[in-house]
Amino acid sequence: MKKSTILKTSAIRAVYSMICPQQSANAPDHRVLFGLITLFAALAGFGTPAPIFAQGVSPVIKINEEAAKADVTTQSLRANISVLMGSGGNITVLTGADGKLMVDGGLAVSRPKIQAALDGLGAAPVKYLINTHWHWDHTDGNEWLKAQGATIIAQENTLKRLSATTRVEDWDYTFNPWPVSARPTVTFKTDKTLRFDGETIIMKNYGRGHTDTDIWVYFKNADVMATGDIFWNGVYPFIDNSTGGGIDEMIRWANETLKRVTDKTIIVPGHGPVGTRAQFVEFRDMLIAVRERVARLKKQGKSIDETVAAKPTADFDPKWGNFVISPALFTRLVYAGV
Repeated sequence: MKKSTILKTSAIRAVYSMICPQQSANAPDHRVLFGLITLFAALAGFGTPAPIFAQGVSPVIKINEEAAKADVTTQSLRANISVLMGSGGNITVLTGADGKLMVDGGLAVSRPKIQAALDGLGAAPVKYLINTHWHWDHTDGNEWLKAQGATIIAQENTLKRLSATTRVEDWDYTFNPWPVSARPTVTFKTDKTLRFDGETIIMKNYGRGHTDTDIWVYFKNADVMATGDIFWNGVYPFIDNSTGGGIDEMIRWANETLKRVTDKTIIVPGHGPVGTRAQFVEFRDMLIAVRERVARLKKQGKSIDETVAAKPTADFDPKWGNFVISPALFTRLVYAGV
């Protein structure tokens, strides 16, 4: 399949997770990060009208090249649920006698290694694929998994985004429609429950969040939740202001989701290591604090550049700012939403 060039900040982070899937998000391998500096140096100009990648070379090409070489690793969670890491966003898999159910499908170029990881969990085919939102690093596997017989489930706006030309202003880039063969076949607006292989799978949308397409997926019996990109564990997140996302919406989503999980719940973030409720609370609190500081500066009449220069994230940076979503970039994303 030849797909149009797709640029997305969280996909940049996927390069690192594909190269070093076992590394802690709080202690990244700086040798790898150094190797990415040239490719992503233009992020310093994020938010300007000029294209970010002035050389005209699509990062998706390099991301796909790395994904084709990188390992896909499997981590067992609880009962018959596992997470696959190393191809775009985290992939949650329920395996049973009736087949497999996946939450997100990774990058298409990783197909052989994703397939091998799935085969390692058992011979049963994938019956369902749930998209947590529309972004490429979570939906690029749709086409091949659908071709194998999987029913794709998503919030209704995911189908709309994948069916239309979509402009992402923060990247100065326009996404072409996904082919029909890669689009969801079952959609819902706010809630959906699926019973599969003895498990009750609950899907929930709270409106706009990281995008206008987000859902979380909760495995009730196992007490495991896959959040998609409403939770990035240990690093600053990307917020897609161009397609309905916003900092206030991210905070609201975090608050609503935290009502549904306990200290015993295993939480699979869209990016970063498998987490806990306490880590999700820490993420939410960071969002609130940065939002308040940026809003205060903006209310004082500070420009976006002046706000970045004020370093409103400074005390959070040692923990959260050691990745490709830099403090400056995250500040700009927040500024756009307040």
